[in-house]
Amino acid sequence: MRSPGDGRPLPPRPNDVPRSGGAPAHRFPAGGSGAPTHKLPAASQFPEPPPGPPGAGPRPSGGRVYGRQRSGGGGGPIRPLRSRGEQPPRGPRRKLSGRTIVKIIAGFLAVLLVAAVGLFFWIDSRLAGIDDVLTDYEERPADGPGTNWLLVGSDSRKGLSKAQRRKLATGRAVGQRTDSMMLLHIPDTGDRPTLVSLPRDLAVTIYRKQRDKLNAAYNGGPQLLARTIETVTDLRVDHYMEIGFAGFVDIVDAVGGVEMNVTAAVNDPKAGLKLKKGKQVLDGAQALGYVRTRKGGALPDYERTKRQRQFLAAVVKKAASPGVLINPFTSIPLAMSATDAVTVDSGTGAFDLLSLGLAMGDNPVTTVVPFGGNETLPNGGVAVKSDRQKALALFNALKEDKPVPKSVIDAR
Repeated sequence: MRSPGDGRPLPPRPNDVPRSGGAPAHRFPAGGSGAPTHKLPAASQFPEPPPGPPGAGPRPSGGRVYGRQRSGGGGGPIRPLRSRGEQPPRGPRRKLSGRTIVKIIAGFLAVLLVAAVGLFFWIDSRLAGIDDVLTDYEERPADGPGTNWLLVGSDSRKGLSKAQRRKLATGRAVGQRTDSMMLLHIPDTGDRPTLVSLPRDLAVTIYRKQRDKLNAAYNGGPQLLARTIETVTDLRVDHYMEIGFAGFVDIVDAVGGVEMNVTAAVNDPKAGLKLKKGKQVLDGAQALGYVRTRKGGALPDYERTKRQRQFLAAVVKKAASPGVLINPFTSIPLAMSATDAVTVDSGTGAFDLLSLGLAMGDNPVTTVVPFGGNETLPNGGVAVKSDRQKALALFNALKEDKPVPKSVIDAR
């Protein structure tokens, strides 16, 4: 028989055969059933396990108990056995401390700040500036309080394919003319900004030329237009921004469209526009037709300038909203579309555009240069005549950085 190292005999196994050639430890019954009859060894033949540590209590006779397992050696507690693949029970989840939460928030804000700064310089590098738009000249008005923007929408078809021109109903005209002109005054006093429409058919004296429609000043380029407006209003223009048809459409689409309240149904094939009455979201193509159409109202051109002011304020306000600026899926396409679409004077940068957006989102006072009647021009044409007294009251208030008198605010 085999013996352990301490010399004590091990219990015999059923199939053990004595080395001396004796009979095996099992015998088959005489009946021939073939079932072996085992003789179990006496309990005294099993060695006793070593005693556990003092005070641990009686120790089980075997290393394992059916369905349970000791958690460690000795007489420690007994825990249930786990089935194969069963995960050990998890302890209580560790809660984040206040200091850890502050660090996470600070890291997130730092990443946002770095991204914002990078985006700012990227936008600034993409801006297209025009030199010599706002240069000094002998009759130029003195610099006054507040900031004045000259905003020009041209009918340039640059960037539009033939298919896009047909879809947008922009026609085949070459070159470019001003389709809309506005003057935005941002006061230093913290009052609401003022957005003034300048009718393109307004009779004015072109700088160092004869009387004509204001739109004619743009034929000499942005510099002549800016000087004409400065001498007519006696306001110094600080920033110039221009946008064409293609850029207008791209910006509106980049912000996901703009909601407008259409006061009356519009059907204007010349502008490629068909809208129902009521609130609705206009996409880029619809928006372009909406600000160009001359349908509706007793004074079509007047209604047109009114729609242009309302839509410009709405689209800039949405573009400057947190939901657009914080979302990279809208802010980055918007930044790309805006920098491709707009042209500014060489002294205007990304920070100036940000101040413009904030001002337009501040619910500006909107009005138009007071007018009444017509004026026959030296070239035989007819232009809109301004109400000189009210127009002076309007521009003097802006020059002195004061709120515009209610008597000259357009209430029609």
